[in-house]
Parts: sequence; structure tokens; C-alpha cells
Amino acid sequence: MLEIAVFNIHSALQAADAGADRLELCENPAEGGTTPSYGTLKTVREKIALPVFPIIRPRGGDFLYDDAEFAAMKQDIRLCKELQFEGVVIGLLHADGSIDTRRTSELADIAYPMEVTFHRAFDRCSHPLNALEAVIGCGCSRILTSGQVPNAFDGKELIRQLVEKADGRITIMPGSGVRSANIRELMQYTGAREMHSSARINLPSAMQFKAAGMKEQLQHTGIDETELRAMKLALQPN
Repeated sequence: MLEIAVFNIHSALQAADAGADRLELCENPAEGGTTPSYGTLKTVREKIALPVFPIIRPRGGDFLYDDAEFAAMKQDIRLCKELQFEGVVIGLLHADGSIDTRRTSELADIAYPMEVTFHRAFDRCSHPLNALEAVIGCGCSRILTSGQVPNAFDGKELIRQLVEKADGRITIMPGSGVRSANIRELMQYTGAREMHSSARINLPSAMQFKAAGMKEQLQHTGIDETELRAMKLALQPN
């Protein structure tokens, strides 16, 4: 299983055409991904038959949310359920780095029967093996993690420990820096069966006129379809 993080409608269509098994749908890659707009959600749902999991994250930055932000997250999950998405992606922490189990459980209950992935807020938590049990107790289906370092390949030892400790009770999905050059070795070392990548590239603007005084490139995010296909190939049995 190869999940691809996409950050706009164009990259979602690219990833689906190139063979992704599932999409994590986000906006604002510079912020690490935030909740897509209603228009993006509805358009992607209408155009793509693959399982799509929108991220439910009202802003960038940390994962400590106030009451108004939490209320928005609940509304966004209800919208995703109404639009018949297969899952959502969430992550909430307390100030001390522990999992916000009360709010995570509440969001998982609202999301049901959609699946719930706990995203890389997990990589900012304290005591990851204890946090694993907390996330399982909240009713989440999987954890996306890089092993609490920026690149999942460098965090493969912790990821392997999480896979072993989870023992099939929840899916551990490595992500961040996953590419065709390392995806097979990472899967074999950790025992993970689902992998996550953005296969992201920057696409130049097609504008013919550019205001030189603005001093900007106006790039947008796309998918490296060749790399995505190479990852899919690397995951196939010999």
C-alpha cells in the first residue's frame, strides 16, 4: 500500500493516474499541510475514486488547539463524512507532549465509520511507545510517523519498535523522505506494510507575463509521476 500526500487538485489527479493506492489530501505544503477548502474537497471526491483521507488541521505550527480550532475540526470531519471520504487524518497533543486522548477520541467517534490516521504530530510527542498505546485507545486506524526524526529512514529503528509493539492492533505507516531508493529497505527493516510519500516536486508557473518587480517564481506543488511509479515497483514482490 502506497499513500501519497497531495496538496492541490492537480497533484491529486496526477497521483491517482500514476498509481497511488490512497491519497492524503492537504493544502499549504509550506505549513506541513492544512485542511483543504470545501471546493477542493468536493472536486477531488467527484473526480477520484481512490480512497482519499483529508487532513483535519486548521492551521500550521504546533498541535495544541484551542476550543474554537477544535470546534472547526469537528465541523470539517462532519463535512468529510457527508462527502463520503474513506478517512481523515488528525493529530492533537497536550502542552507536555502527551496525546490529547479526550479530543482525539471525540474526533474519532465523530469520524466513524471513516478510518482515522494520527499524523506526524506523533513525531512531536513525548514517550512514543506510551503514546502508541494512547492512540490505539482512541480508536485510530494508523499512525503516520518518521520515527521522531525528520527522515523516516533515519528513524527506522523506532519505527520497527512501534510496528512490533503495535502487533497488528494499529497500522504503523512510515513517512517523510520515503523515495524509491529507500522504500523497499525501509519496509523490510521495519515490517511496515503501508508506506507514505509526497513524491513532491515544484512546478514552474505557466504565466507568460511575470511582474519583475514582485521578484517571485509563483511555483506550485506537483507530483513526480516517474518517482511514484518507481516506488510502486519497488514495493512489488521480487
